[in-house]
Amino acid sequence: MRTKVTAVMTTDVVSVNGSTPFKDIAEAIITHEVSALPVVDAENHVIGIVSEADLLTKEEFREQYYREGYHPPLRTRLRHRLSADHGTAQRKAAGETAAELMTSPAITVTPETITVTAARLMDEHGVKRLVVVDEDGHLAGIVSRRDLLKLFVRRDADIAREVRDDVLERTLWVETAGVKVSVHQGIVTLSGRMARHSETLIAARMTGRVSGVVDVINQLDWNEEDEPKWGGR
Repeated sequence: MRTKVTAVMTTDVVSVNGSTPFKDIAEAIITHEVSALPVVDAENHVIGIVSEADLLTKEEFREQYYREGYHPPLRTRLRHRLSADHGTAQRKAAGETAAELMTSPAITVTPETITVTAARLMDEHGVKRLVVVDEDGHLAGIVSRRDLLKLFVRRDADIAREVRDDVLERTLWVETAGVKVSVHQGIVTLSGRMARHSETLIAARMTGRVSGVVDVINQLDWNEEDEPKWGGR
């Protein structure tokens, strides 16, 4: 039920090598309408990633490093000064090749990574995309925030079918004939009756793991009050 990165990632990925010049990187980003490019070595191992933001550092700090009349605003200068990688700004502003401009190491996942984990990594590192690599570190694809959003545009009927078939009938080893499933814009409502209170909590929890589920409304009743083995509803 938990979707893996391989189901949503982009596999047709444009990459550059460490010696690719600044202008060629910019042209590739514009031509292919992407916001970042993986940087690979001769064996297609990922060694970093170069983004629009990396390239724009040159323009942002033009006055500071090239004396051409631009003075970054205080907020921008403070952001770079306080950030963990503030020492790289000058290097990137002077950079001419992908190796000098890239962020390294790149934040990576594998095709088997669960999409929830990928989303958490993006949030943790403040990035919009992750490079996907195989077990040997070779470039396999890119997964972006937009790719992850694809999970939430599943048809309500498909979500309902998966909840009924996979969660209620195959996964739960209890009687679920009395459970009704309705879905509206990704919000699943479980109603009806089950034997035990703990079983209703497990059913709701497992439903929440189905790809495309935005929220679960648990309206299930139960015949027997037992002590749930885990908290939450």
